[in-house]
Amino acid sequence: MTETTQPPDVDSEGLRSHAVEALARARWRTALLTSCVEDGELTAQHSPLMSPLVWDLAHIGNQEELWLLRVVGGRDPMRPEIDKVYDAFEHPRAERPTLPLLTPAEARTYAAEVRGRAMDVLERAPLHGEPLLDAGFAFGMVAQHEQQHDETMLITHQLRHGPTALTAPPPPAAPVTADAIAAEVLVPGGPFSQGTSVEPWALDNERPAHTVTVPPFLLDTTPVANGAYLHFIEDGGYRDSRWWDPAGWRMVREHGLRAPLFWRREGGQWLRRRFGVTEPVAVDEPVLHVSWYEADAYARWAGRRLPSEAEWEKAARFDPASGRSTRYPWGDADPTPEHANLGQRHLRPAPVGAYPRGQSPLGVRQLIGDVWEWTSSDFLPYPGFAAFPYREYSEVFFGPEHKVLRGGSFAVDPVACRGTFRNWDLPVRRQIFAGFRTARDAAEGDL
Repeated sequence: MTETTQPPDVDSEGLRSHAVEALARARWRTALLTSCVEDGELTAQHSPLMSPLVWDLAHIGNQEELWLLRVVGGRDPMRPEIDKVYDAFEHPRAERPTLPLLTPAEARTYAAEVRGRAMDVLERAPLHGEPLLDAGFAFGMVAQHEQQHDETMLITHQLRHGPTALTAPPPPAAPVTADAIAAEVLVPGGPFSQGTSVEPWALDNERPAHTVTVPPFLLDTTPVANGAYLHFIEDGGYRDSRWWDPAGWRMVREHGLRAPLFWRREGGQWLRRRFGVTEPVAVDEPVLHVSWYEADAYARWAGRRLPSEAEWEKAARFDPASGRSTRYPWGDADPTPEHANLGQRHLRPAPVGAYPRGQSPLGVRQLIGDVWEWTSSDFLPYPGFAAFPYREYSEVFFGPEHKVLRGGSFAVDPVACRGTFRNWDLPVRRQIFAGFRTARDAAEGDL
């Protein structure tokens, strides 16, 4: 089976405009995330798991300079002395506050100067002729990189203490209650095309398209909600080793875990902290800030399991009527606010069952946006993988240490979220905007 979906052709001027818009949208968001707090908050380290916000700001500019000015534009380095300071592989996050970082004013000036020169390169660069330029790939890569750091900075905002710095309207309500939606759907077995060879801005770990066959299985129609997860907590889920991977059980005992991150029980009620606001846990929202170990334990407790990465992608892309793998669950069109909760429009997931226009042909909802979804799969290369344009984006992370997440969250921009997009993280991570849905093998009576 071959990949049959291809984005529509766009002429060079259309590609240039698309790249300009993607870069501008990312920079607007970067400015929002770094202008809503005082400089002292930008230089502080709010968690050893995260960089100071000012490091992310200058790193964004440094990566843009490296790829768009030096590599694509052939220009001399602007500030070569800072390259190692902002090399993510040179210094772990916990050490970055000790580095000779640019001040907030210097970082803003540097990033702005790089952007001005990058726009000049974009205006002149041929968007064809070599892989880095084809369809404006280098510019799309840089836009995705900035948006990924914007999500990282939003995580830092969630971790910081102090007055609220960010606000956003609530997401839309679900048109029907979750009880009115089928709890699970059957995903038919058989082959489908996983990954992509034609999506112009797809990153190396999404490539190439290849045929994968999965047996029939049943998948939750929506992500697991807070209310359902509360049943796991109240049934002693965090006190029973039966449900836990051994490494996860050690984590539970060592850190005294008893609920998702940012939750606490007070006066007989479960509360959560969300971007500086303490509020009751919303029982109808997808559970958020759980590690892979917690997701896996819940699934076992529920008599189910996490879907594999291939199962998740088949549910999200396979159209049984045509046999095609589409770009998104709803088809090939780019996401709109009616399809999914993306782009930091809202600072929380939408209730389970929201976005009916974004559901798959099989009736699975919220596969894109709201919460990253843990899968059971290790982060491994696809058959025929080739690192591009550098090994450090994907290849150095391949292996059983990292688990794959799919689908994106409310904090992900559409440029860095599609049906083939792969995210990965350590199974202990809880600060990320991750939830999950569960699956089970199909029995004879289900078929």
